[in-house]
Amino acid sequence: MAAVEYELIKVCKQSGARLGRLHTPHGIIETPTFMPVGTQASVKGISPDELRAMNAGIILSNTYHLYLRPGHELVREAGGLHKFMNWDRAILTDSGGFQVFSLSKLRKITEEGVHFRSHIDGSKHFISPEKAMEIENALGADIIMAFDECAPYPADYNYTKKSMYMTTRWAERCLKAHTNTERQSLFGIVQGGMYGDLRKISARDLVSMDFPGYAIGGLSVGEPAELMCEMLEETVPELPENKARYLMGVGSPDYLIEGAIRGIDMFDCVLPTRIGRNGTVMTSKGRVIVRDAKYSRDFTPMDDECDCPACRDHTKAYIRHLLKVGEMYGMRLTTIHNLYFLINLMKSIRCAILEDRLLDFRKEFYEKYYNNGGSR
Repeated sequence: MAAVEYELIKVCKQSGARLGRLHTPHGIIETPTFMPVGTQASVKGISPDELRAMNAGIILSNTYHLYLRPGHELVREAGGLHKFMNWDRAILTDSGGFQVFSLSKLRKITEEGVHFRSHIDGSKHFISPEKAMEIENALGADIIMAFDECAPYPADYNYTKKSMYMTTRWAERCLKAHTNTERQSLFGIVQGGMYGDLRKISARDLVSMDFPGYAIGGLSVGEPAELMCEMLEETVPELPENKARYLMGVGSPDYLIEGAIRGIDMFDCVLPTRIGRNGTVMTSKGRVIVRDAKYSRDFTPMDDECDCPACRDHTKAYIRHLLKVGEMYGMRLTTIHNLYFLINLMKSIRCAILEDRLLDFRKEFYEKYYNNGGSR
């Protein structure tokens, strides 16, 4: 048996979305689910107790950053990532591929792997599929990701095709190098850019390798939303029903809903924490830039339909004041709210799937979110 297994509970009759459970060594996760991102083994500004209180069942940490600091061997010495960061629920680590490939001026890609310079001090490093597995095995997350190349957008067909086939070869090498199969499940990553035929080929090749789960990478990288949805519609039908499906790097409410409708089970993104620190919050009536001057005397909650600690205990005026004077508590409050909002959005999506009404839910949500004065 795989360390992580997916259980399909129900398919929404109205939309085709899936309700399921992800069984992991650190608990059962109801899906579809959103995973807060803890890049450096910490969700910025949020404690593990606060994450547990908002019912976060799984978080994501970043292999590239943890490899550079504090180093995967130190994390192994500490007893693994769970003990190191005092998190007793599930963890997923990405492979570091996206971060490495985003360093376009600091890296060189070869068939063997990627030579790159650290963005911190310029030191030279090399990560191959085998090295990525060594790092992720040391970190000890429940779900680990294969090393892949994320083709940029836009990219021409020939480059994307070569990149996709190399990602497939790297996935096979990751499977051979992954040693801790009893406690960690390795997911493959479908690539292929914005070309439906390449997406299908990538998915079929990875499925033939029988990974415990499959991610869809290389989307939400600047392409129009319609194109992302088209690529999901090309890809998802190629993936097995009894394995988890993970759409990487997606975290806006509309993308979460559209992804769930197309059969996605897992999502992650830095969006809620990043925009929160900059003073923007997602609410039931759209995005609110709480730093704006018009909220200086607004003594109502950020979202009057939200019962998170930030909305329950504080007003827009107070939170705006904290943000304007640089108080860290203000950034913590906006971050807590945004994560709470998305985690509870996923709960509402699961409820709508159970009741066979996800398309109705989408219509109702969009009418409120985009038509009540909030920004998109």
